[in-house]
Amino acid sequence: MTVVGVRGIGMTSARTRERLVARLKEQGIRNPAVLNLIRSAPRHLFVDEALASRAYEDTALPIGLGQTISQPFIVARMTEALLEDTVPEKVLEVGTGCGYQTLILAKLVPQVFTVERIGALQQRARKTLNTLKVRNVRFKHADANWGWPQHAPYDGILVTAAPEAVPPALMQQLAVGGRMVIPVGATHGQDLLLVTRTDKQHYAHKLLDRVSFVPLLEGTE
Repeated sequence: MTVVGVRGIGMTSARTRERLVARLKEQGIRNPAVLNLIRSAPRHLFVDEALASRAYEDTALPIGLGQTISQPFIVARMTEALLEDTVPEKVLEVGTGCGYQTLILAKLVPQVFTVERIGALQQRARKTLNTLKVRNVRFKHADANWGWPQHAPYDGILVTAAPEAVPPALMQQLAVGGRMVIPVGATHGQDLLLVTRTDKQHYAHKLLDRVSFVPLLEGTE
């Protein structure tokens, strides 16, 4: 699956994109659909123009307002883990940010519901995804710790900022058999967890990696 991008800075070098994909393969990413999307997605549209020349490096970049766009490896790792057994029908993304992870999800699953606490970021992400003609995403400006209960349960939940513990509200919104990928821990580094709801009352936790995310804050801006 590919993404039709808008041409501009960062779109000129196919070799740069292939180097990025090769690096992700070396780091263990195997899902071909995820790799193809990382190759084709116009990441330069989600960062400031001054940083567009670095858009296809495997690194996090600032997007303003104290937030970052995750490095492509982390986006690929989390997406691959969410889709490991099956493609979820309905996914909740906690933390829209610039919308890059949202785009990757939207090209792989039928429905994406995404929540962002910073209104300016959400507006920017919505505008970029509209430019790319992404139509299967619904947006909400709200405290992301509470998820989006009106549309629960979700077959998958992907969290792009780190709480100190898994928010109970998100666990309750996960469907039985559903999977949540979430970084958990203090600001100096977190555990990336895969949480699977095994039945109505029980959850299984699996450690995927050590990561570094911005904290999942309360309230809205």
